[in-house]
Amino acid sequence: MQFFGGSSLTSIAPEATPAPAAPPGTGTGASAQVLYVFNRNGVCLLYREWHRPLRTLDPTQDHKLMFGLLFSLRSFTAKIDPTTAEKGNLGVPLLPGQGCSFYSFKTNTYKLNFMESPSGIKLILITHPRTGDQRDSLKHIYNLYVEYVVKNPLYAPGTPIKCELFNKHLDQYVKTLI
Repeated sequence: MQFFGGSSLTSIAPEATPAPAAPPGTGTGASAQVLYVFNRNGVCLLYREWHRPLRTLDPTQDHKLMFGLLFSLRSFTAKIDPTTAEKGNLGVPLLPGQGCSFYSFKTNTYKLNFMESPSGIKLILITHPRTGDQRDSLKHIYNLYVEYVVKNPLYAPGTPIKCELFNKHLDQYVKTLI
């Protein structure tokens, strides 16, 4: 497993099995599978999937599990941050931008890409394991969110996103990743 996105990722242990080949027709192998958007309170505002071969949990459990994973990884990375002298209590929520954070991690079957905005919106994009750095893609998706959801006068903050224009532009953008 690999942690801490960036140009110098190091592997903790060699992978037992090679990563699966990129799906046919994906070009660079950057196939987006699932997108989660959470607010700062852990409410899943959006869940979109384009290619998810196996569903093992019901959606509510899946959202809770994903947010719990993010919460734990953020706390863990902040605790082992060598540049911060004062460490808070483990489990205490961090403010956006506070402490060390992670950008992605990879398994042999998927890669989880993560971005948190200054307002606490968390974007998680699950992709093929051979996908490169997706930080620019997540920034673009966040800009779509701001443009078509936040600026929408009919959208009530904290409620699930049901904006057709946002969904349309999101789907068009994700197709360019494939």
